[in-house]
Amino acid sequence: MRRLIPLLLLAAPALAFAQTPVISATAIDTLDKRLTMLDKEIGTERRELGDLGPKRIAAATRARLRGRVLYKMLRAGLMPLGGGFNSFVDHAQRVERLRRAIKNDLDEEATLASRAKTLSLSLDTLTKEKTEVSEKKQILEAAKVAIDEEKRRRDAFDRAFGTSVGPTIAKSEGEIVVYGPSGKMTPESIDPGSFKARKGRLTFPVAGQAEVRATTKEGGPAVEIKASLGAAVRAAHAGRVAFADRYGTYGSLVILDHGDRCYTVSANLGTIDVKVGDELSAGEKLGTVGDDGRGPSLYFEVRIGNDKVPPAAWLGL
Repeated sequence: MRRLIPLLLLAAPALAFAQTPVISATAIDTLDKRLTMLDKEIGTERRELGDLGPKRIAAATRARLRGRVLYKMLRAGLMPLGGGFNSFVDHAQRVERLRRAIKNDLDEEATLASRAKTLSLSLDTLTKEKTEVSEKKQILEAAKVAIDEEKRRRDAFDRAFGTSVGPTIAKSEGEIVVYGPSGKMTPESIDPGSFKARKGRLTFPVAGQAEVRATTKEGGPAVEIKASLGAAVRAAHAGRVAFADRYGTYGSLVILDHGDRCYTVSANLGTIDVKVGDELSAGEKLGTVGDDGRGPSLYFEVRIGNDKVPPAAWLGL
């Protein structure tokens, strides 16, 4: 069962693209109540088992002491010297009572030993069940956390495309000043205009040479940009960070809102270096290129409203 926890956590990102299962709080509560009951039963039986020890010792001690007395009485013989018939009867009755008392002590010790064995077996069963129930509860709780977290990301992802505000652009003496990881960079244009006006002239997301190929995800066009692992990923246009987190098969991604319901999606990131609400200039670093197991690359989308549009034309490719 322990293997199920990581499997559930690994599977959770894919839940964003399917109907999200529901982990019932009642199921977890039922397991929690069973654990409480098991704890109570285990505690009761452990206390009883602990009490049996002194009782067994007491019974064995009484049997041993009475056995010594019986031994002495038997060594004296059935007829005490000079006692007569009445002494004989009294002696025989005392011996018989002592025999019965010893037998009762031994029977009690045997009964207590049997009860102790039964309690030990029961405790083993209850402890095993407690471990199993506890593991089931952990699995459900882990799955619920993973599902809730993925739902939160999905809601945040959807909200990122729900509103659009104009970007904040840093200006200096009429020029667009772009700040990158190493400070001020050469501005690409003194008048970048709106996102739509810059179609074909967007900043290329990765600096330096890179191999670009068309791809699709969830039925929409995109490009995959092969680049060096850890290479800086830049904002294609000035915008506000609307989403910065992991999401389903996209891996780690950043959604930039460029205003007028225009968005770019940079996914498969190795690191995310911005947070929601940050205002970025064109060319400013938002993260680094990651590797999803197929080699380092950047997944890049352009969205206009709810539509994915081929990004190559926007990048001038």
